[in-house]
Amino acid sequence: MNESLAPFITRHRSRLESVGIDHAANEIEWMLCHLLKVDRLHLYLNGLEQVDEAVAAKFEAIMSRRLTREPLQYILEEAPFYGRDFYVTPAVMVPTPETETLCETALGYLNAAGIAHPRVLDVGVGSGVISVTMAAERPDCTVVSLDISEEAIEVARRNASTIGVADRVEFRQSDLLSSLKVGERFDLILSNPPYIAEPDYEGLPPEVKADPKVAMTAGPEGLDVIRRLVAEAPDYLAEHGRLIFEIGYDQAEKVAALTEHDARYTSLSIIRDLNDIDRIIMLGCDR
Repeated sequence: MNESLAPFITRHRSRLESVGIDHAANEIEWMLCHLLKVDRLHLYLNGLEQVDEAVAAKFEAIMSRRLTREPLQYILEEAPFYGRDFYVTPAVMVPTPETETLCETALGYLNAAGIAHPRVLDVGVGSGVISVTMAAERPDCTVVSLDISEEAIEVARRNASTIGVADRVEFRQSDLLSSLKVGERFDLILSNPPYIAEPDYEGLPPEVKADPKVAMTAGPEGLDVIRRLVAEAPDYLAEHGRLIFEIGYDQAEKVAALTEHDARYTSLSIIRDLNDIDRIIMLGCDR
């Protein structure tokens, strides 16, 4: 291709921006890196010299779909998370940086508490980013991963296999904690549960609404699933175990109120995300 990289990105960026897409230049770079199987540095060092007619046609096909506001992650069937690329489909939510904060919190607690060979439960596994990240970052860790969707479990199972942790991640189809057995205990119970209030759903951007609704909304306040999780989790936490989960931007006080009269919980921490928004709740059960 004779056109240089900068004008190419500028021209196509304006197409994306015209339909309301932010960070359009980054998306153009991502499309090109995906098609050429190179990293961003290689892309800028070598420009468009590898873009032949076949690649250009594939690029235009991706652009046409993205201009409809279909998430780029679904188009490319990949999403970055915690330094790894994950396979994603419309059967699972697109992973977000906020969930990386959850993983950082969980890993930080395990290290600070000196817990060796931790046993972790991931409730609502989706694409498997939490389960796989925990297993990959802690080779001594075993994970039980639950999801009500068999389609989601298949996506997560593929990611566990690709990233090389399938031998330490067990998948179960489950409505929240229903598949757990009496006496099963975990050092960590982690979850990115549905927490969007039903009245807020229609106002979400098209890309967010492309995620499975069942994985996003939870009643009039967005707390229906969180209430169940908070009520049931202590039965499955080990001594000094922690329940760590993601919440909506305005839910911290409401979630804290759920534990006020529950003596099983002995500590509560609220962790802010990269945008300085209350995002992660960590509840302790120190028997």
